[in-house]
Amino acid sequence: MERLPEGALLVPPKLAPAEELLPHALFAIKHEGVRLDLLVAALRRIPPEQLVELVRSAPNGVYARKLGHLWEGLHRQRLPGLGDLAVAAAYVPLFDPDHYIVGTSQRDPRWRVEFNGLGDLSFCPLVRKTPELKHLMKKDILGQTQAFAEAIDDAMLERALSWAYLSETEGSFAIEGETPSHGKALMFAALLKRAHEQQPLTEDLLIELQNAAIANPYDKAVQFRTEQNRLQKDMRGAAGVTYVPPWPELAVELMDKLMDLANHRSQQLDPMVHAAVVSFAFVFIHPFMDGNGRLSRFLLHHCLGQSGRLPPQFLLPVSVAMKKHEAQYLQALTSFSKPARQLCRVTWAGDEHYSYEWADGADVWFRYMDLTRCAEFALEMAEAALDTHLRQEVDFLGLFDRVARYINDRHDLRSSDLTTLIVTIFQNGGKLSNNRRKRFAERVPEPALDDIEKAVSYAMQGLPLSEQDED
Repeated sequence: MERLPEGALLVPPKLAPAEELLPHALFAIKHEGVRLDLLVAALRRIPPEQLVELVRSAPNGVYARKLGHLWEGLHRQRLPGLGDLAVAAAYVPLFDPDHYIVGTSQRDPRWRVEFNGLGDLSFCPLVRKTPELKHLMKKDILGQTQAFAEAIDDAMLERALSWAYLSETEGSFAIEGETPSHGKALMFAALLKRAHEQQPLTEDLLIELQNAAIANPYDKAVQFRTEQNRLQKDMRGAAGVTYVPPWPELAVELMDKLMDLANHRSQQLDPMVHAAVVSFAFVFIHPFMDGNGRLSRFLLHHCLGQSGRLPPQFLLPVSVAMKKHEAQYLQALTSFSKPARQLCRVTWAGDEHYSYEWADGADVWFRYMDLTRCAEFALEMAEAALDTHLRQEVDFLGLFDRVARYINDRHDLRSSDLTTLIVTIFQNGGKLSNNRRKRFAERVPEPALDDIEKAVSYAMQGLPLSEQDED
């Protein structure tokens, strides 16, 4: 028996649509939700007289009205022969808010349809309200973050955020397979601190940020790219090309729309979902020849900073969490990029000579990106950044202070040695390795080494460090 592809819809023969495109489009919008990539591809080819006939047969029909609304919006003209259309039915949203993340509604009085997508018909990312995404949104991660910041004292928060900025910098570079120099790290950390500056995204700002994130002067951009780029594995030729972002003219057009989406978040749009959409759409558009990955993660922080839902200069170390979950990060990226790769035929003529031949209508894949898995992943990583990484860092700082006070009351040691030993023992599960013990033997007396090891171990278990331990 032939195995059906995942997500296949079984339809009795008597209900199956006819071979023409219009019956298929009508069937799809009735039973499969609003897939703008497929609907637009079909509406570009459907003869307008067929759609006119459908509308005349049922002028108040929900699905005929939605298709008519889309056709006219797509072609920027009225369907010929309908004259003054008289729709008497109530307004209907194009996207069902129970099943999709929606934006601000814009009413089309001719069809009595509300366009409520995350953009417009030239660029409208799609995010479905899956059970997983609804579960994550209900947790109100940003609300938890605010409560976390308010629950600890200012000094501890400052130390935790210093760790977060450094770790986020290292994590973002590590995702790209790089270890930043001290100068690069300082530059990117300074860039991250700009995420809370209340300023709209513009091409000039993104160029400035790209220049700040890139060290090689030959890779610094002066505008959005004017040539085709690609992502490639360590293989020669077309076989190694894993992703081809949209051609330059389309990329520039989409970036204008994405910046508008970034700068005008609907109040009903969850800030975390908004940040995820902007971040992942940016990296799929790939508007620069280099630095897109780092900038995409910066944009997540930028959108959160603009939302006003975080304390001043607060940073969720999302890249740290992404680095820890690289396999899931790759899955989120390839949920979009792998199908997109099939839309472009790449030919290699040796050296750096590549040619690109796009499938007819390939633009719809980029105009109507399905970013559902990307949004889920971004929220998962935000939750991990708070619950796993920031909370653990604060717990460690508390443990560190407790052990340091205890040891300083009993031994006179160099501050740098004590810090290194506490961190090392903590990272080694409460044990001081023989190599470390030998390394410090000339500077730290053995009884002090024993006390530090015991204190860290006890603190990790939540035990008192001594009978006089005030904690």
